[in-house]
Parts: sequence; C-alpha cells; structure tokens
Amino acid sequence: MSIMISTLFIFADGGYKIGKAQCDGLDNHLTKPGWCCANNDGNGFFGDKFFDPTVWTAALSKMAATFNGVSNVVGMSLRNELRGTKQNVNDWFKYMQQGAEAVHSANKNVLVIMSGLSFDTDLSFLMPRPVHLSFTGKLVFELHWYSFSDGNSWSTNNSNDNCGQVLNRIRNNGGFLLNQGFPLFLSEIGIDERGGNVNDDRYFGCLTGWAAKNDVDWSLWALTGTYYLRLGVVGLNEYYGVLDSDWISVRNSSFLQKIYLLQSTLQGA
Repeated sequence: MSIMISTLFIFADGGYKIGKAQCDGLDNHLTKPGWCCANNDGNGFFGDKFFDPTVWTAALSKMAATFNGVSNVVGMSLRNELRGTKQNVNDWFKYMQQGAEAVHSANKNVLVIMSGLSFDTDLSFLMPRPVHLSFTGKLVFELHWYSFSDGNSWSTNNSNDNCGQVLNRIRNNGGFLLNQGFPLFLSEIGIDERGGNVNDDRYFGCLTGWAAKNDVDWSLWALTGTYYLRLGVVGLNEYYGVLDSDWISVRNSSFLQKIYLLQSTLQGA
C-alpha cells in the first residue's frame, strides 16, 4: 500500500505527518535543537531562554516569503506545543497575532494555523475572547490529542463513559470553534502501532468517531520508521510510525484500515 505525500504544510511542530490533507512538515519544533518537549526546556513560551519572540517573528516572515508562490505550500503553523511556567493568555494573544500578521504580510496565500496552550491541548481561552487580525478567511486552529493526554483513563474506566467525558473536554478546549465557523485541525494524533496498548486502542475508536462526525482535517504522528539519532540512540524505532524500520513496509496494515474512512470527505461536496 503506497502513501502519497502531496501537500506541504510548514509545521511548527515537525516530523513527517500524513492526513486527509496528506502533508509533509518542516521541523521548527524547538528554537534550540533537541528532542521535544518539556515544561522546563527553555523553548516553551515567548520570552523563555531560547524563545525570543522578535527572532521568531522574523523567521516566520522569512519562511512565508521563501515559499510565496509555491502552489503546494498551503499553510504555516506558527509554533508547536506552547507550554511551561511562563505561558499565559495575554502573551499568547499578543505574539500569536503578531506572528499571524507577519506570515500574512509575507505570503497572502497560505493558511495561518494557530496552536493552543499546554502542549497544544487547550484553546478554551478563545471562547470569551476572539482573535483580532487584519485578514479573514484563512485562519485555522489546531489541537493535539493522544491517549496519554487523558492519563490512563482509557484502560481504567468504562470506554463509553470515558469517551463521553473526554469529548466534553475536547469540545470545551477547542471543539467549540467548529460551531463558530473556524476550521479545527487535529494536527497530531496517533497510537503505538505494534498493538496491545489498551489506552491507545480505546482512545482511537473514540477519536475516529468524533473526527468522522465533524469531518475535521488531521495528521498523524508519524510517518517516520526510525530515527538516525534520537536521544543518543542510533536507529531508534518510532513505534507510532506508519512506516516500519525499513522505511518501505507499512508497520501495521490494520491501522491504515482504521483511518481509511477519515481520508474521505464526509461533509459537503
């Protein structure tokens, strides 16, 4: 089974990802290179040791201008998984709006994708306070959702009850944006594709049902089979990866069957 990567998103979160909008991403995960992420890694929020907002804004402008006019570059995500002790709503609005305007000024064609707080799991602060920008019609919000976002609740609680409780949290943390007319992009989802992880298996059934009902766009973490070097280990396997360690074989064909429905357009033309 082949996997075609056809659309390039300039992701702020990195790695290779596939989804309904089948895409590849350039890695701008951290300002200081390393394996992401931690609350105290100095890269988490505006003003952290390695996160200068002025440099960040200039870099967004440079990347947007570089890909201006490239037809298969369709979106830029501003920053991945904001986090840490410095994160706060007022600075989120200040700098994310600045970053969005910088991208738009340099490239009028790309979508501008904004991520939330707490490792991109929380956009709830947008419910009472909307974003104000000089442009309309190209703003997208993104969320991340993994089984471990919910602790061990999937393996310890009744699956149906837990799904309902988690979906309430998802709605409150960002799902409400769909009702406000904004696109909501699940820019990171995924499971351990070796099978046998109860948390992952139950979570993924809940996620795919919700995603299909709302016809949201999504991307997987990850396409990657292995890493050349990760945390000092050469050739480390990525068990969340669609590809196996040879980077040719599919790691788990049954997983691709699970996402088949989500690859279809389920609403509209």
